[in-house]
Amino acid sequence: MKPVPVVPAPGQESVWDYPRPPRLERSAKHIEIWLGGVKIADSTGAYQVLETSHPPGYYLPHGDFLPGVLTPATGNSVCEFKGRASYWTLSAGGVTVPSAAWSYEWPTPEFAPIAGHVALYAGRMERVTVGGEAVVPQPGEFYGGWITSEIVGPFKGIPGSWGW
Repeated sequence: MKPVPVVPAPGQESVWDYPRPPRLERSAKHIEIWLGGVKIADSTGAYQVLETSHPPGYYLPHGDFLPGVLTPATGNSVCEFKGRASYWTLSAGGVTVPSAAWSYEWPTPEFAPIAGHVALYAGRMERVTVGGEAVVPQPGEFYGGWITSEIVGPFKGIPGSWGW
């Protein structure tokens, strides 16, 4: 099934206008993340990865997380564009979420700025906001994009989108 992109309204952008291979951009948007009733991250220094059909994935500086929230998890994966990912377990307020975040400690040259930055699955957190707006997690278990009212889809991860 070929997707039919939603036409963006003024002030919106379509994920179908994002490039492939993906593009890395600095983001000045205020990002806050809560887990177990605790604000575990507060950042205005994130990077976003923009890729065709995907909502942006945000990578926050490791230092923007509260100390002790992130602990290394087992396993890794490979992205053809960014390199080998390491995983992180997040813990706060008596809640522990294994392998809910990832980072590229030695990314490919094109993505070198995200070394030491951490991305996470918004749906595994209590609350994630971008610019004060609560995000909706990208559909599907595999993807980590964050949907806000500023972007339109359809988004990779919905049923029938595997071949997009």
